[in-house]
Amino acid sequence: MKCTEIRELLPDLAAGMGPARPEIENHLVSCAECAGKLQEIRKTMALLDEWQAPEPSPYFDVRLRARLREEAAAPATGGLNWLRRPALAVALAVLMVASMTFLRFNGKIMDLTGATQSPMAQMDAGPGTAVGDLQALDKNHDLYSDFDVLDDLEVQSDVTANP
Repeated sequence: MKCTEIRELLPDLAAGMGPARPEIENHLVSCAECAGKLQEIRKTMALLDEWQAPEPSPYFDVRLRARLREEAAAPATGGLNWLRRPALAVALAVLMVASMTFLRFNGKIMDLTGATQSPMAQMDAGPGTAVGDLQALDKNHDLYSDFDVLDDLEVQSDVTANP
């Protein structure tokens, strides 16, 4: 076995969990580094077994409960503590969703004055560009749809192309 595989098993071996297999025993006999690590882990575990946790003060529980009562009775400080109340947090979330819904109604964007614009109208594009031409068509859609001269131009261009 390799040293990396043995080192993963060392804590279990030091704790006495499970019998050591012969190949692990052979590796520990032949590899002084892994055997040294096993001895270090065993020493550490022996020290931890000897260690005694200190006894808490007899008044620890009394002082802890008094401190908890003081903290609960103290007024909340900070600007956003009202968000800790579930009803106010839910109301804020509903308000945000409603405002976003009203601002983006039917694919149109409403500015603060209440005027609706198409999303394309927000872009600044110069005349002669594809976006600028689309914006001009969008602004003047009613005018162009009732403009009979455009229909005549299409018929005349067909006549001149096919004499």
